[in-house]
Amino acid sequence: MVDIPPQKQEPILANPNDNADRVLQQTGQAVEQTMAQTRGAMEQYFNFIQNALSSSPFGGSELTEKMQSFTADNIASAQKFVQKLGQAKDFQDAMQIQTEYMQSQFQAFGEQTRSLAESFTKATTGAVKNPFRNY
Repeated sequence: MVDIPPQKQEPILANPNDNADRVLQQTGQAVEQTMAQTRGAMEQYFNFIQNALSSSPFGGSELTEKMQSFTADNIASAQKFVQKLGQAKDFQDAMQIQTEYMQSQFQAFGEQTRSLAESFTKATTGAVKNPFRNY
């Protein structure tokens, strides 16, 4: 009779969610790294927006102030989302965070759109009534 040496077996995970949790943890670490790398890019983008808005024909108006404020709010919201996502305990928690973020962003987008439309209407109405006010 020939002795067959026992084969090395990989341990079976006690919980099938362990693999998903490990992947989620690695994803969280990657998110943190990405967040650290993109902070500078986001600041540059915000500075670009501020410069572009200040040089627009509506510079210094309620419209540009709102656009700057909404841009800052949206960037801050995205940063909070990424940080919160990086702290998710499991896949279900990550999905809940994603869902809440998307719902809040859709609501904010609707409110911002209405507000910007009102300000744009005011700004263009004022420009049409007094087209030479800057001269």
